[in-house]
Amino acid sequence: MAQNQHFHFVGICGTAMGAVAAGMKARGFTVTGSDANVYPPMSTFLEAQGIPLVEGYKASNIPADADVIVIGNAISRGNEEAEAALERKLLYVSLPEVLKEHFLRGKRNFVVSGTHGKTTTSSMLAWLLKAADRNPSYMIGGLPKNLGGGAVFTDSEITVLEGDEYDTAFFDKRSKFLHYLPECVVINNIEFDHADIYNNVEEIKLSFRRLLNIVPRNGMAFVNGDDSHALQVAVNAPCPVKTVGMGENCDLRIVDIDYHTSGSTFTIGGEVYEIAMVGEFNVRNAAMAVCAGLFAGLSPEQARAGLLSFEGVARRQELKGEVNGIKVVDDFAHHPTAIRLAIAALRQRYAGARLWVLFEPRSNTTKRSVFQTELAQSLALADFAVVAAIADLHKVPEAERLDPDRLSHDIVAFGGKGWYLPGVPEIVDLVAAQAQPGDVIAVLSNGGFGGIHQKLLDRL
Repeated sequence: MAQNQHFHFVGICGTAMGAVAAGMKARGFTVTGSDANVYPPMSTFLEAQGIPLVEGYKASNIPADADVIVIGNAISRGNEEAEAALERKLLYVSLPEVLKEHFLRGKRNFVVSGTHGKTTTSSMLAWLLKAADRNPSYMIGGLPKNLGGGAVFTDSEITVLEGDEYDTAFFDKRSKFLHYLPECVVINNIEFDHADIYNNVEEIKLSFRRLLNIVPRNGMAFVNGDDSHALQVAVNAPCPVKTVGMGENCDLRIVDIDYHTSGSTFTIGGEVYEIAMVGEFNVRNAAMAVCAGLFAGLSPEQARAGLLSFEGVARRQELKGEVNGIKVVDDFAHHPTAIRLAIAALRQRYAGARLWVLFEPRSNTTKRSVFQTELAQSLALADFAVVAAIADLHKVPEAERLDPDRLSHDIVAFGGKGWYLPGVPEIVDLVAAQAQPGDVIAVLSNGGFGGIHQKLLDRL
């Protein structure tokens, strides 16, 4: 791709799309874009970079001199600009392809993958490197508190990427992470997810095998040695593999774990580390970040200092406020395993508190009946569980939909207390009437959940 080109981004206000568009502009390319939803903070961020934005999708939005059309993952056939790109025989590419050619080639790329913990582990790793003055580039799907934003592109030789197994674009059904030219791969765990594009866990494992297939011989894969699917994926991998975990068979064992209300300590490779986070999954995330950081060239002392100053990621057990002794916590967990681990961590952090879990089924998998029983088993671990209406229910075929009413009854059958209340006002009414000082209310959603956090705090 020549250096004087004009890139037009279709769906530019997505977090990753906007970050890469800004990175391209900073490198001297002409950049324009369009999106159906143009609003702050992304719209103001892009305008500040001098990137012209158009609201809505129309064929006429594509500038006549645009050389490359970058089509976002959320764009499907029928979108007017995508159709125009096809009809006019324009050069169209996916976002991961732009990343690969303009930001990743020739770099040391660290790709953090897995069903759970990608955002936290990649944020930790990026911060360990940044705290050690390695100035890494990074692209992360959440908002790491230390880093101030999810994506930055620097002149460093190292890039940290949250590696998603979701597909790349409507015209490229490979997983996004297969474009990232990995030198080092972390596989945190592998479970069934993304029921809208995968039929079973075997299809997901195939994508992870393909990821390990492109790690060079001078690279490294750190694989969860306690996860059977991750271990199966690593069998006969053509790259070096080290297993990381708590089991006796792991190459790098996590031992001497100690949880306290303000954090956790653990030992790996004979070195003791501490994080200001609780829960087994955060210890596992931190151990993976340490292993990858040492592979990148950090000393144990640098990794230890970085972990100690890591402040976490927005929407991961984030305390939103406390009123009359009742705490409201925001968390992103939406897969049955993530919900179970989040509840266990909250029990450690707020020992003795009554725990409420307010769950909004929003992901493409939790809207479906595939985890009908598993969701109930996980939610029953809370003292009180409230299930909200399923978002965008019309997008799921009727026969495949989660039954939230049955879910609330199953929670009770598994020994919990469960309610199905479709609307935010009814949920706020119930919690406000029954919550007591000392209670912890955890809001679990991968969306906004109708602003329920602030509505609860206002009401309480």
